[in-house]
Amino acid sequence: MQPQTLKQQAHQLIDHLPDDATWRDVAYLAAVRADIEAGLADSRASRVTPVEDVLKELGLTDE
Repeated sequence: MQPQTLKQQAHQLIDHLPDDATWRDVAYLAAVRADIEAGLADSRASRVTPVEDVLKELGLTDE
């Protein structure tokens, strides 16, 4: 099975919206999808920070 193009993915996203969706709904879903895909790409490339380090940096640990 050939991967979908971005255009095909956008059509699919829009096809799943309710009939009363707004441009703001479309923009929001596109932004969320882009953020998720960027995060997955970072994860695959090992460009991640362990949650323990983030908690420590934010002062949310007992250490």
